[in-house]
Amino acid sequence: MFSIRTYNAISPAGLARLPADAYQTGPDIDQPDAIMLRSFDLHGINLPESVLAVGRAGAGVNNIPVQSLTRRGIPVFNAPGANANAVAELVLAGMLMASRNLTEACAFTQALEGDDEALHHQIEKEKKRFAGFELHGRTLGVIGLGAIGVRVANAASALGMRVIGFDPLLTVDNARQLNRDIAHTPHLDRLLEQADFITLHIPLNEETRHFMGHERLAKLKTGAVLLNFSRGATVDVEQTILAMHAGRLKAYVTDFPDVRLISQPGSIVLPHLGASTVEAEDNCAIMVADQLRDFLETGNLRHAVNFPDIYLPLPGGSTMRLAIANDNIPGMVSRITSIIGENQLNILELVNKSRGNEAWTLIDVEGENQLEAALNAIRQVSGVLSARKIL
Repeated sequence: MFSIRTYNAISPAGLARLPADAYQTGPDIDQPDAIMLRSFDLHGINLPESVLAVGRAGAGVNNIPVQSLTRRGIPVFNAPGANANAVAELVLAGMLMASRNLTEACAFTQALEGDDEALHHQIEKEKKRFAGFELHGRTLGVIGLGAIGVRVANAASALGMRVIGFDPLLTVDNARQLNRDIAHTPHLDRLLEQADFITLHIPLNEETRHFMGHERLAKLKTGAVLLNFSRGATVDVEQTILAMHAGRLKAYVTDFPDVRLISQPGSIVLPHLGASTVEAEDNCAIMVADQLRDFLETGNLRHAVNFPDIYLPLPGGSTMRLAIANDNIPGMVSRITSIIGENQLNILELVNKSRGNEAWTLIDVEGENQLEAALNAIRQVSGVLSARKIL
């Protein structure tokens, strides 16, 4: 029986992927085998030694102390692409809100008073203030062509927009998914200078913090619209406000509220709605539940942000499996296999894959008598982060 502690309300569709006869889930489990969460901030939480994995029902993992968990040999799973359609649709909505001045128009209409005749008179008198422009024929710059960026680019192209993409790490798979009329440029400055709309779909790290700052904002076309459905800190809010005041930016549309943007002319601030659809929440929870189950039952890794993807079919019979997280350093596999041999265990299958400074090793062995002794010895090897057996 495995136990999984939930720190947020997880979609029932995801929890249903965990058989009730083999899994216990809930918020009050003291010694869980795994954690499932959405936006709960796990920083500062003292996770018990029993925790083997953490699954985030969403894409970003900024709310999870990935580095410290990695040093404990704990994989952190996420759900890349599971909420892509929800976020992409909201980006399109943001473009329409900005181009047609919809937030201002709605606020104006809701403040009207009087009977129908009075309302009609005021509307006819004032509606020219909210005249906007169409998306068709305008240029959209998409920075980051991952699962979300590709969907945004394709949808905008279908609306008749000219689309320019920028992503120096564009994968072959994502490139194949792009409509053939979408241009991909290696020159970010060229995109910034030509685009009427710029949308960000990049991760937040030290290189992308304030990615849109003074220097890049100064390169934008006058009257451009900046959209941020990536992470709040990828945009320098102070410089963005100055750009709106100067008329460089027509609007800043963001899904990340900031007190400096509230009531700021030109800002359209949404309450972090990107993945807030029934479909996205279901998709994310299902994806992470499947990953956690596969990991707990087989040691295989899919979409861990801190360890490599690795797959080894689980054999039947009396074969035992060892799942080992270790530093990616020379001689590690030989040390582990030497211990296995010294304990009279026979290796049937072995897979070792690395990702950066860390590696994951799966070893199928037979000869159960000295398995615990071998496992304890492996755990003592310098550079081994975690090790467990899988029946």
